[in-house]
Amino acid sequence: MPATPPPALRPYLTARHELLWTEADAFAAEHVAPRAVRMGAAPGRVERKVADLMAARGWFAVTVPSAYGGLSAGHVAKTVLIHRIACVSAAAATILQATLIPVGALLHFATHEQKARWLPGVADGSLLLSIAVTEPDAGGHIGGIETTAECAGNHWVITGSKVHIGNSHLAGAHLVLARTAEAGVRTSQALTAFMVESDRPGLSVANHRPGLGLHGFSAGRLDLDHVRVPVDNLVGEIGEGLSVAQSSSILYGRPNLAAVSLGIHEAVAATTTSYLKARPRYRHALSDLPVLRNRVGDMEARLRAARVLAYQSVHLLDRGLSCDAELINAKYLGHSWAAQSAQDAMELHGAQALDGDYVLQRLWRDIQHTHPPAGTGEIQRIRLADAAFQEDDIQWSERLAAKTAWAQPDPTAA
Repeated sequence: MPATPPPALRPYLTARHELLWTEADAFAAEHVAPRAVRMGAAPGRVERKVADLMAARGWFAVTVPSAYGGLSAGHVAKTVLIHRIACVSAAAATILQATLIPVGALLHFATHEQKARWLPGVADGSLLLSIAVTEPDAGGHIGGIETTAECAGNHWVITGSKVHIGNSHLAGAHLVLARTAEAGVRTSQALTAFMVESDRPGLSVANHRPGLGLHGFSAGRLDLDHVRVPVDNLVGEIGEGLSVAQSSSILYGRPNLAAVSLGIHEAVAATTTSYLKARPRYRHALSDLPVLRNRVGDMEARLRAARVLAYQSVHLLDRGLSCDAELINAKYLGHSWAAQSAQDAMELHGAQALDGDYVLQRLWRDIQHTHPPAGTGEIQRIRLADAAFQEDDIQWSERLAAKTAWAQPDPTAA
């Protein structure tokens, strides 16, 4: 894996980005790598120490303006952090990216008073967040949300269940999407977003259940039984919840997952080439066999293309340019290509890939987790078709990013 940014990324990186690249690599080597094996071997545990260490560096506030204590460093910087950590542990990188999504929602839709209330805690590491949209029956279908919120004077009362909630066991507050309109109202006007503190009576978090991969990362269930939150916990306007969720998914969720997929992809490629170079065959190494070099060449082509897509899209976003389709494409192809390379690597390793202690198994399991969130491949293709037919009416990148302080990163930010 490159110790310094590849030349193909130079158009998108400043000197500060390159310093952050080095800092993230050093952090991953010192703090994440020693824990990665333990995390993989103990899927029933939620990793908290790595989260604390990243929080102490202010990385959960990488896109938060300095006025609220954040780094005000922008989306390219965010991608650098997630990407470089994911090269060592996708689970650790996912802990970082999962909190960044609700942070983005607050930046775009919260009032100044709400930002001043929530974001400094994110910046100083005392508060992690989650975004709670997915439900047991509806899955990621936002229009099928059944969780309800009813106004009761100066409070809202929220009842329902959420599943697959990233950082569910680490978050001190959850951005919850709930239905606030009667049946029959269009989804675009029926949902509202609320900040719900984790210690609110009636809110319970189910015991951690490990997934196929990302061991150490918590993606659990929240149950809300008549949870009361004050009216000033409402984020955005009543009925604006769909916009809160969709914009956060496009501007944060998709590029974040592209960065996680990229880190896994680089680790897969590095593991495979190292193995093939070291494995003797016919007085040479496996890496000398043309049939295997052909497969590795395909892997390298996918990796190089995914890397440029991931960084080019967030480079455009940092400049407030219209790039929704580019963000969608980076997530879609980034996952698809990484998953194909992981499968190829399993085959190129032969029986070695079946060793439960071998790193490739962890990488193969982890890449499966970047397909469903922020829209499956089918959803991404439908959105790209909308762009092809010029039917994508809302450009969140143009509407929101251009208006925020972090759209033009502070050149002095680390």
